[in-house]
This record gives sequence, C-alpha cells and structure tokens, in this order.
Amino acid sequence: MVHVEINGAPAEGDLLHRVATSSYGHFTSMQVRDRAVAGLDRHVRRLREASAELFPDTPAAGDATITKLIGQALRDHRDASVRVTILGTDVMVEAGEPVPDDPKPPLKVRTVTYERELPHLKHLATMGLIYHRRRAARAGYDDVLFAGRDGHLREGSIWNLAFWDGERVIWPSAPMLAGITMQLLRQGLDNRSIPQIDQEITDMSGMRGAALTNSQCPAQPIASIDATTLDDHAALTSLLRQAWQTIPWQPI
Repeated sequence: MVHVEINGAPAEGDLLHRVATSSYGHFTSMQVRDRAVAGLDRHVRRLREASAELFPDTPAAGDATITKLIGQALRDHRDASVRVTILGTDVMVEAGEPVPDDPKPPLKVRTVTYERELPHLKHLATMGLIYHRRRAARAGYDDVLFAGRDGHLREGSIWNLAFWDGERVIWPSAPMLAGITMQLLRQGLDNRSIPQIDQEITDMSGMRGAALTNSQCPAQPIASIDATTLDDHAALTSLLRQAWQTIPWQPI
C-alpha cells in the first residue's frame, strides 16, 4: 500500500512534476497506529517552524490543514508509515506500509566526520548522509554516526543517539536534529524519573550501552561503534521502551 497526495489531490500530471523536481523543502516522518500518532502535535509544529524559516514569504498550510491532509491520505487504513513534505505552498503526503513494531537487532555503526547543513531542520538535502551510509554498508557496517569537525558526536544518518553509563541516559550535546521520537523519549524518561543528561561526547569512555532512536523504532540497540563494543545495550533499550509506553498517542 503506497498512496501519495499533493495538496489533497492525487499526485499526477504537472503537480507531480513540480514536486518531483523540487529540491528545496522539509519533511517529517511518523508511524500511524489505529489512526493515531505519538507526538502528532510536535510533528505539525516541526513543519510549521521549518516553513517559517525556509519559506518566510510564503503562506504556510495551517496545523489543522496538515492534520486533515494526513487523515485523507490514509484513506481507510488504520496503520501506516506517513511522510509529509513541504515545498513552499505544496504539501505532499505519502502513506505506505507500517514499519513492524518487532524489536530490531543490534547494529554495528561506523563514525565519520560529517555535518549536515542547517542541522536543526529535517530538510531535503540528504545526499551527503545517504552517501556516507552507503559507504559504511560497503565496509561491513549497518549504519553511520556523524561527528562534527570538533570531534563531538552528533547524530546518525536518520536517527538520534542515546548512551547509557550504568546510571543515566546520556544524549549528545551538539548541533543536530532534535528528533520527535527523541523528544518524546526524554519526556517519557522524566515521567518515570529516570536520570538523563546532555553531554558533549568525543569518545565512548564510560559508556556501557548505546541505542538509536527514530520514528521507525524508539529503541534499537547498537552493538558497537567503530572498534568499541557496547555490551549493556539491553538495559538502555529496556528503559527507553518503558519511557515510550508513557507517551499518549494523538488521533488523526
């Protein structure tokens, strides 16, 4: 099941060509379960704020319009993967098969020095991150973790990073995208009074476990980063999943 609409109409003709050939815009991705989304209000706010920055002279679609377009693109499906892309006045909504909720296996990750443009935005300039992810895969890794030129760890290809030192969840403090799932997990950790801090990180000293988090999985374990093995990822992913369970889902 893949269904695409642009401004509430089927994606076809001149409208499809205009959107397909545009490379300036931003987006958000989410999982829908039983016609509800965790952090729907945050996704809509992300789109509104990014539009204000990237298209300051263009009237943006209102929050209610965005939500309505998502619901319409879902048609009669209750579970789905949804991506909303904003290209000026055009709003494209893609609804596809949901990502399975099954636990994901631990990953081997390689670090590279790479800084996304406008890292606080989820924008369409994704060639660099895909390039580095593909190179890591050819070298035998599952994914890639970006470090800035200052050596501080930032974010993964399409995910945020969480560490565990045996007592606290540690989030990298660096210029990066504040993912919606990461934001919700931080709220959930507070809900359960689980200690967490932000910290500048240049190596894995003192880290016992690590996990990645994004809209497809709130807590996927990381088995290793470069040559460092992180054996205690089960404790971290368990805490993150517990935090995720406290988050309410908002209906579309």
